[in-house]
Amino acid sequence: MAIAALVLGILAVAFGWVPYFGGIMGLLATIFGAVCIKKRIKLGMAITGLVCGIIALTWNVVVIVALIEAARTLGL
Repeated sequence: MAIAALVLGILAVAFGWVPYFGGIMGLLATIFGAVCIKKRIKLGMAITGLVCGIIALTWNVVVIVALIEAARTLGL
């Protein structure tokens, strides 16, 4: 599960600019990373997946808010 958190976290950072897709992967990476940290399984990978997931989730929220504001400004 720690490997899944790591892979999902890296992919979430790479696809963080895609609305919702990067956010979903970031959320899953965060959940998997937190579970592995709690169970003390492969802590290095789990922490990296957790951090990457949080970064990607935050970035995805920023992208979605920016898109909404841009659409509102353009009157779409």
